Amino acid sequence: MTEQHPGITRQGSAGAPFDIELPTLSRGTADRDEDLRVPERMTAAWPDARVLRVGPTGAIAAVDGRPDWQPATGPGLPHRGVLLGVVDGVDHWAIPDVDVEGPTLRELGLLLDDTDAGLLVSAVAVLGWHARGAFCPTCGQPSVPAPDGWSRTCGQGHQEFPRTDPAAIVLVHDGADKMVLASQPNWPKGRFSVLAGFTEAGESLEQTVVREIGEEIGIPVTDVHYLASQPWPFPRSLMIGFAARAEPGIELHPRAGEISEAHWVSRETVRRILAGDGNGAGWAGPGTGGAEIVLSGSISIARRMIEGWAAAG
Repeated sequence: MTEQHPGITRQGSAGAPFDIELPTLSRGTADRDEDLRVPERMTAAWPDARVLRVGPTGAIAAVDGRPDWQPATGPGLPHRGVLLGVVDGVDHWAIPDVDVEGPTLRELGLLLDDTDAGLLVSAVAVLGWHARGAFCPTCGQPSVPAPDGWSRTCGQGHQEFPRTDPAAIVLVHDGADKMVLASQPNWPKGRFSVLAGFTEAGESLEQTVVREIGEEIGIPVTDVHYLASQPWPFPRSLMIGFAARAEPGIELHPRAGEISEAHWVSRETVRRILAGDGNGAGWAGPGTGGAEIVLSGSISIARRMIEGWAAAG
């Protein structure tokens, strides 16, 4: 397994059947040490800080496809800001602004360098949490954000921190030359990806993999190996990627209402689809109605997993 970023290009646990490129939104170089969030230090650093405005639906202030970092203004720390981290000795903040009209993180993701990718993921995730968490979940009273933006406290003293919901995302393969691609009923015709599901209370990630695959396509899997993880702040998920092996040729049983189609697909076919930048002829599930095959978007860990498997053989 590789070391943590900066410097990672591929990830995977020992014995994993393939490695994958570092997911687009898993990059980041900012210093996020909690000792940087001391109010006195932040106040002293505020005059030199940089600020990014983010809209209530995740729109990001940008110029020519780049985040529009602006000099700090005002005599003190922003009331509803979030200290995202420190880069080259400069504090970087995100503040909510209802007037922002711009691209979203999904649209900007591939254009961002490592530093901005890490900062913007935190900005969207934490500001989104604040927008939905104005009341204490323990007593129901209004809560207020901490000066650094990384917690909220109500009048009763109950403190809450941003939530992250872990989800296992799984590439099922047969140990040879085929993998499973599946589609959900609410997706556009022709869109396919790997399988995923949220971890339940009291469940390990490995247990999630086995349960979700059994539920969604009705087959047992073994040889569960970690590949990589990616924050997915839409609104607050952490996608943990795994590979898992199933018996070659085992019949798939898509779960009604959750999976509309699931198919074993050859490595050669996946490569043809990828050669068309995610769209391609040469294979289509019977429910696509002749639509072009569209794989997961390039900023997703799912796409990195499919690319990694396709390149391994």
